[in-house]
Amino acid sequence: MWILIDTWDDWIESKKKTDNNRVECKNDSSQLAKGSLIFLLQNRLEEVMFSLMHGLWSYMFSKTEFHVLILGIDKAGKTTFLEKLKTIYSISEGLPHDRIVPTVGLNIGRIEVSNAKIVFWDLGGQPGLRSIWEKYYEEAHALIYLIDAACPSRFEESKSALEKALRHEDLQGAPLLILANKQDLSNAVSAEELDRYLDLKKLDERVYMFEPVSGYDGRGIKESVEWLVGVMERSKRTETLRARTGYVPVPSS
Repeated sequence: MWILIDTWDDWIESKKKTDNNRVECKNDSSQLAKGSLIFLLQNRLEEVMFSLMHGLWSYMFSKTEFHVLILGIDKAGKTTFLEKLKTIYSISEGLPHDRIVPTVGLNIGRIEVSNAKIVFWDLGGQPGLRSIWEKYYEEAHALIYLIDAACPSRFEESKSALEKALRHEDLQGAPLLILANKQDLSNAVSAEELDRYLDLKKLDERVYMFEPVSGYDGRGIKESVEWLVGVMERSKRTETLRARTGYVPVPSS
């Protein structure tokens, strides 16, 4: 890798010197005429070499970008979860808990995990806003669905919203990460109990993971997100979205 970087730096420095020499020798009668065939061929060759080096550089060091939906009914803790993600994977401290307000519309967050860039789309979960969820399904590589594990009275509503989303054809094949959030609260239902209530065994045909987490203290978040990144990199849905955009992934070593 360092050899490639040295070569790239040498190439840039060499090109600068060549350009400077052309300026210094502009009035030299022995200098090739600007419109001459030799000059044009030489100039074209340099452009091709520069393009090849730039393309190789981008190919070797670019990162895959994934789009991930964060869904759940209102008060499930989606935005708190996203802000905690920022503190885990970046130098950003995220918003203080007392400044986090319910999302109305769309809230976007970005992090980098290993060799991947992830763009999160956090969508409002109020009943009147859930109709906009489906507008983002087609371009999503995966779905994160949060459930407030400390609010059993809304489990049925949350389950219904999840099932409706998963029935949509534009989410077929999308990896799914279901998070039993607010595990920092003493009255949070255990992951095992919530798993049985949601009847997740019927999701066996879909790639999914169900994990207890806390958007407040961060427990379980890092492991869950890194699982999702690994799954997205191998997902057939990712291959489909890449083919649509013409993206060619870097082969793993």
